[in-house]
Amino acid sequence: MAFELHPRLAEDTISLGHTGLCDIRLMNNANWPWLLLVPMREGMREIYQLTEQDQLGLLRDSSALSKGMMELFDGHKLNVAALGNMVPQLHVHHIVRYEGDTGWPGPVWGVQPPLPYSPLALNRRIKVLAELITEVVNKRSQ
Repeated sequence: MAFELHPRLAEDTISLGHTGLCDIRLMNNANWPWLLLVPMREGMREIYQLTEQDQLGLLRDSSALSKGMMELFDGHKLNVAALGNMVPQLHVHHIVRYEGDTGWPGPVWGVQPPLPYSPLALNRRIKVLAELITEVVNKRSQ
C-alpha cells in the first residue's frame, strides 16, 4: 500500500518539502504561523504505530521545525499536537502563539474562521519559510 495524503489535509495545506519521513505542510490559515508534519507512512493514525526508528525521526523533524519556527517568528509559545479528531491520518501541528493573539491562551481551533492566504501573502510566507524548510530537510539527511 502506497502513502496517500488524506483529502482534507490536501485541501487545507500546501506542501513545502519532505524530510524523507515527513511531508512538511503549511496550513492555509494566515491567522498564525502554522506548519504540519505528516509522516509518509500508510495507515498511521497514532505516533506509537510508527516503527521506533520513525518515532525518533518524527521527534527529530519536529524538534528542528519547532526550534526554527520559534526563532523565525519570535513566538511566545509553540503548540505542538497530534489530535486527529477531524482527520484520522497521523499529522503533527506546529503553531506559533503569542500572548494576546486571538484565542490566547486557549487553543486556535474554533476561535475564528480560517483566513486563507492571498496569492501574494502565500508567496511571501513560503519565501520566509524556505530557509527553515531547507535546514530541516538537510538536518534529516545528515
